[in-house]
Amino acid sequence: MKRITVFCGSSHRTHPSYTDVAIELGQFLADQNITLVYGGAEVGLMGALADAVLSKGGKAIGVIPRFLQTKEIAHDELSELILVDSMHERKKKMNDLCDGFITLPRGFGTLEELFEVLT
Repeated sequence: MKRITVFCGSSHRTHPSYTDVAIELGQFLADQNITLVYGGAEVGLMGALADAVLSKGGKAIGVIPRFLQTKEIAHDELSELILVDSMHERKKKMNDLCDGFITLPRGFGTLEELFEVLT
């Protein structure tokens, strides 16, 4: 596998143990030379995950809708940031870019992403 999409949340209200797992996953992906594909935010689990990948010299590709670019605070230090027009286009692009998926604990949006990929 060369690229993995990780579905996770951008909320600041995340249990610290979830953040720890996101950091561990990010470090693992970087160590295995697997590019992260994710939702593109710099906050919450998304930010912790991307920061962990980048801190180990890995690659992180963010995919974020334009209307969320400022709301979710798009990460400005990614290897690549792809802007799309809708949530549907975001999920399609993330799917097109990856070889597999991982879902970290979060809310309904994360579950919706997982269920769409499964179906």
